[in-house]
Amino acid sequence: MAKYNITEKKEREAAYRSFVNPKLMDELKEKIIDVIFTQKKYKDKTYSAKKLAAALGTNTRYISAVVNVQFHMNYTSFVNKYRIEEAMAMLVDSRYKDMNMEDISDTVGFSNRQSFYASFYKINGCTPRDYKLLHMAPEPEEEVVPKKRARKPKATKKVKEPVAVEA
Repeated sequence: MAKYNITEKKEREAAYRSFVNPKLMDELKEKIIDVIFTQKKYKDKTYSAKKLAAALGTNTRYISAVVNVQFHMNYTSFVNKYRIEEAMAMLVDSRYKDMNMEDISDTVGFSNRQSFYASFYKINGCTPRDYKLLHMAPEPEEEVVPKKRARKPKATKKVKEPVAVEA
């Protein structure tokens, strides 16, 4: 996928992933979902794995291990997935029709338009603009009720009435 400099990376097996206690991994998974998704921290451009680890009282290696094992992606891809899902909803919602792509990108937490487009393309296989054009429902038009034509009365020949002549 050369269009947006997207290259497939081969996953390496990091040894520390297997050292995380499965019970702790499940607990951290729930906490990560709560912070990133429920609290919508994905919208914060500066919310890093380091900040998440501090908020959860753990370290970034554990965060990385949980995200990799439980969600099968890295931290950045995990956060971007939520950003793109919200952007997709905004792109087809008529309330946001006047927003440009940079405004939407900024609203969902991307720091620049290029990373928004690259992430969007990676997940959807099309650009945000193409997605919007493909999925946007047409504006409902006012229903035009055809008017019934009033029938003209049939033309009748005016008959001259006889005029009474007085004698």
